[in-house]
Amino acid sequence: MEPTTDSKTLAKIRAILAKSEDPAATPEEAQAYFAKAADLMSKYGIERAMLAEIRPDTDKLSDRVVIEKGSYLLDRVNLLMSITEALGGRAVRWRIYDRETGKYVQRVKLYGYESMLDRVEMLYTSLLLQAFNGMKQGRPQPGESTTAYRKTWLSGFRATVNARLRQAEQTAVEEAVRQIGGRSAELVVASREEKILAVFKAQHPKIRTSPMRRLTGSGWRQGAEAGRRADLGTARLATSRQALAS
Repeated sequence: MEPTTDSKTLAKIRAILAKSEDPAATPEEAQAYFAKAADLMSKYGIERAMLAEIRPDTDKLSDRVVIEKGSYLLDRVNLLMSITEALGGRAVRWRIYDRETGKYVQRVKLYGYESMLDRVEMLYTSLLLQAFNGMKQGRPQPGESTTAYRKTWLSGFRATVNARLRQAEQTAVEEAVRQIGGRSAELVVASREEKILAVFKAQHPKIRTSPMRRLTGSGWRQGAEAGRRADLGTARLATSRQALAS
């Protein structure tokens, strides 16, 4: 896929997403637009992977570092890491002290191919905004902590979005297999994920899994429902870095 085609594909995705942001769109219409945009994004990922199999210089294995700060810090980071892993990448985080603010922040390192990491940033920038906007509209139970409610809301949102993205990725692979024939697309994707994992393990041989968080709020169901309606947003790749750090 040549650069001009690449730009046209991303422009088409953004055009569909713009429709989902129309205030007149119903939740059902927004959900349909999300499904279409996610489908196109996943197909774009497969196309880039297949091209890189022939021309490795078009999509190289890479990593990116994001310094995440702000309210609901772990929830932000979990969303970012969840999106990365749903698209076939890997991520690791550290809690570090920011001398400028005198507060702790999260340093997240993402591993994947360049086109994959571009998609991660586009998705995260949009979904983070949607999550925080939706979270603030939710209503805790009488006497319930707003913070506890919102954390479970964000957890439900993240889980549902993760499942939808994984399904979109799997569907794109299956369609590519049918169109191309054989198992070439499936093998290419599996090979890329194996290479990402190998680099990740080499860089972090002693990595530990964080203990599961215990959340007590009642917002999970509402957050999950919002995740089912979520669209991908219209953020430009050029501005996504700034949004990630805000």
